[in-house]
Amino acid sequence: MSDKSFLTAQGVSVTLAGRVVLKDISLALSPGHLVALVGPNGAGKTTLLRALAGLVPAAGAIHVGGEALASLRLSQRALRFAYLPQGHLVHWPLPARDIVALGRYPHGATDPARLTPDDAEAVMRAMRATDVVELRDRRVTELSGGERSRVALARVFAVEAPVILADEPTSSLDPRHQIDVMKTLRAAADRGTLVIVVTHDLGLAARFADTILVLSDGRLVSQGAPAQALCEQVMAEVFRISAFRAEYQREAVIVPWAEI
Repeated sequence: MSDKSFLTAQGVSVTLAGRVVLKDISLALSPGHLVALVGPNGAGKTTLLRALAGLVPAAGAIHVGGEALASLRLSQRALRFAYLPQGHLVHWPLPARDIVALGRYPHGATDPARLTPDDAEAVMRAMRATDVVELRDRRVTELSGGERSRVALARVFAVEAPVILADEPTSSLDPRHQIDVMKTLRAAADRGTLVIVVTHDLGLAARFADTILVLSDGRLVSQGAPAQALCEQVMAEVFRISAFRAEYQREAVIVPWAEI
């Protein structure tokens, strides 16, 4: 494992309801990187994301910032991981700023209406980073899908955790908002955060990620830079497709093209 790795897993396996979902996963991930976690449906992507944050029981060893995850209290884990689950639905008619302020809960801010100056500034930084400042007084239930996704992302940013775990943050969004969300996460990685994104969009993964992890049937079968991790053999054996490959504006272009 690299000395610069911040989040490591060694021999991690997860069994849920009697079924082995993850099998012997080992990885080492560094700050300042955007990591895309890809694979077919049922490969174990969400389970791996949740295991890394300690949200599901797992065998093996996980370390974050040099500390064993198992030794950390829930409150300590909440300061190290900011988690955006699938769907990120909000059913309460709260102002967007109050939803974002929920990200300060791990820091002790239990009432969005009574934030300390430090918490209030963290909320504002998160809203600026996701371009939702103008939405702060609007009820989140009245926002468009793209606006809600940015508010949900702002809540995650407000935690100011060293690791962001985002589970399919671009699903159900139109192409413009998909690119917007990925650019925002890319910017967070460029500022030093370790960002791990589960996605089915191999094109977005290839364009924005430094590293791609490919899961298949609960195993980590490929990892590395996009062109390496999503090589023709992996595309054929894991995804059962061929892909168009190119480079545009110095960025990798990988477009799923045909079934095999």
